[in-house]
Amino acid sequence: MEEDRRRYTLAILVNNRSGVLMRVVGLFSRRGYNIDSLSVGETENPKFSRITIVVTADRQIVDQIKRQVEKLVDVIRVFEMTEHGSLQRELVMLKVRTSERTRTQIVEIGEIFKSKIIDVTPTTITMMITGSLEKLDSFLALIKPYGIVEMVRTGITALERGSRSLVEIGHEEDYDYKEQTNE
Repeated sequence: MEEDRRRYTLAILVNNRSGVLMRVVGLFSRRGYNIDSLSVGETENPKFSRITIVVTADRQIVDQIKRQVEKLVDVIRVFEMTEHGSLQRELVMLKVRTSERTRTQIVEIGEIFKSKIIDVTPTTITMMITGSLEKLDSFLALIKPYGIVEMVRTGITALERGSRSLVEIGHEEDYDYKEQTNE
């Protein structure tokens, strides 16, 4: 059934140990779930990492994914980030083909979208841009006709809006995070 198929963003707080990322990604792979975007990094406490995964699926599959990931060793919390309840951003770096005739146009498009030029050659401009998926898609649609030579994307990174941290959202009794952070 395709009726509820959409993009879901999951924030997964894990112990910062070797092999944890492979176990999480392996679960997706073994079950045949495709990951649209993946970013991972150490948190404010070096004992913990945060994995942000974006997946396109229906509601039932996402609920199943969350339950299965929560069972993995070293997973502390799995939280679904909503579009309006979270801040979601991505970084894109790209080389755009340019000539004397098109250089000004490319620079102007970049300025409109608040991109940053990080390298220039006689035949390319390398730009860096951050923002929401919609902003990046709009920017790329305008730049694509000039010729994208090379592009790399970081994947979505997200934080819940407001003052709560991921560990403070639900199930506080499951894991004594504060005790872990004070060791």
